[in-house]
Amino acid sequence: MEKGIREAFGLPRRDLRTYSPLTLAFLGDAVYELVIRTVIVEQGSRPPKELHLASSRLVKAETQSRMAEALQEELTEEERAVYRRGRNAHPATTAKHATTGDYRRATGWEALMGYLYLSGRQERMLELIQQGCRLLGEQ
Repeated sequence: MEKGIREAFGLPRRDLRTYSPLTLAFLGDAVYELVIRTVIVEQGSRPPKELHLASSRLVKAETQSRMAEALQEELTEEERAVYRRGRNAHPATTAKHATTGDYRRATGWEALMGYLYLSGRQERMLELIQQGCRLLGEQ
């Protein structure tokens, strides 16, 4: 999908090392949520409130944090490095409903999702999300 977006808008491919971890997390947050929403919608039509509750359970910082922790051994060294950069970044905001630790680990997870998306490795991104959901008993 990112390749199609690049082509449609005439965007050049950039070196991913030039992106800040918070920029990667900004995109990764949206990509991760789109995957989760797609899975939930494809499970069947429901009222909007139920859709929101089902998706928010999986996209909240606490769940992302648990997913990231559960998958550490599955990550490559490159993926761990991206995750650590995101986790160690200092965002200007804090989560309203999460601990600082959960928020930082969730930011690392989102940075990894953004990195995998921009690097054209959507299959790997989906594999990690699927494994994480399985490990947390969410699938």
